[in-house]
Amino acid sequence: MPVKIEIPSPLREHTGGLVDVPVTGSTVKAALEDLVRQYPAIGPKLFESGKVRPYINLFVNDEDIRYLDDMDTATADGTILAIIPAVAGG
Repeated sequence: MPVKIEIPSPLREHTGGLVDVPVTGSTVKAALEDLVRQYPAIGPKLFESGKVRPYINLFVNDEDIRYLDDMDTATADGTILAIIPAVAGG
């Protein structure tokens, strides 16, 4: 079972409507690189100047990667990487 990236509804138009995308990679960075390789249009929505946009939160198995090893957080078969865009409003 590969790493699974959960795509939030605002970004699904860039993955052909897929909710989950199977990817390979032993780190969060490598997994996201594989996602962008498969679906290049999602890249600019996730990254700016080579870094994850500030309003994009990433969780590995329900843990915020900022409290783990950030983009170097290890992934393995069966890992779930969730992309969670920040929501603002009033």
